[in-house]
Amino acid sequence: METNQAINSTAFHFPGQTGFYKGKVRDVYFFEDKMAMVATDRISAFDVILPKPIPQKGAILNQLAAYFLEATRDIVPNWLESVPDPNVSFGRVCKPFQVEMVVRGYLVGHAWREYQAGKREICGVKMQEGLKEYDCFDEPIITPTTKAIQGHDEDISEEKIIASGVVDFKNYQVLKKYSLQLFAKGQEMATERGLILADTKYEFGLFGNQVMLMDEIHTPDSSRYYYLENFKENIATGVMPKQLSKEFVRNWLIENNFMGREGQNLPDMPETFVNQITERYLLLFETMTGHQPILNLDSDIVNRIEKNIFGILNRHSIQK
Repeated sequence: METNQAINSTAFHFPGQTGFYKGKVRDVYFFEDKMAMVATDRISAFDVILPKPIPQKGAILNQLAAYFLEATRDIVPNWLESVPDPNVSFGRVCKPFQVEMVVRGYLVGHAWREYQAGKREICGVKMQEGLKEYDCFDEPIITPTTKAIQGHDEDISEEKIIASGVVDFKNYQVLKKYSLQLFAKGQEMATERGLILADTKYEFGLFGNQVMLMDEIHTPDSSRYYYLENFKENIATGVMPKQLSKEFVRNWLIENNFMGREGQNLPDMPETFVNQITERYLLLFETMTGHQPILNLDSDIVNRIEKNIFGILNRHSIQK
């Protein structure tokens, strides 16, 4: 697939702009109670931004996030109002709850690494003896993490979240309800497309007094997907099931002796591997939605993004 330059970062200055935040993969421009979120081509793993951006990744991720946000509005209101550019989402600024609601349907990833290390409890949730990697939990479990501004997110139990006042009891029950409903919807949509949604995370905030879903959902940056076909057969015969998520990036880093720990150096990413990541993101989008995303094939992506943000600001009369 032909690709053009990757977007590593942006540095715009808009009329009426009240703030700016550079996240792991997004540049966010604030306009009082509105924001324009630019999905760059940066990619992170183990809470570290990797050295090379991934062409097309931002556009694919942004459009996939919008697809799932639209598909789940009947469950919970969300922040998104419009998508004025393939790489941009525009919507409400919410006050975030300082937890990420991680929902796990299968024993994979971090949960499996903890289990393999001998732990039988994660975030206050007990896991039974005798489980194997890729086993399905009897019911999905919620294993929250703190939202670290810098460094690593940390596992935390429901009891500690409420006791410390990070989220009060009433709101936390709402977050739990929404998280499980969203996960059930995500699993249903995945099954319809021949996939298994193994785990994911959700972020919520308050817009006024209303709890809203924030950020992306059900994307390869926040979820693990496996192909449904031959999944059980592969596990039974000791074959790693075929996956369609960002987990293969983490696995590549682990194979190259990096897990984000102190003293570890990021390995160099060859261009062949960078291109493979682009192809994975494109494949997941097509598999999950049944159609293709709008790709960045023009010569000056950054100027186009700036122009389209100016356009949405004018439509909202943000011109102070």
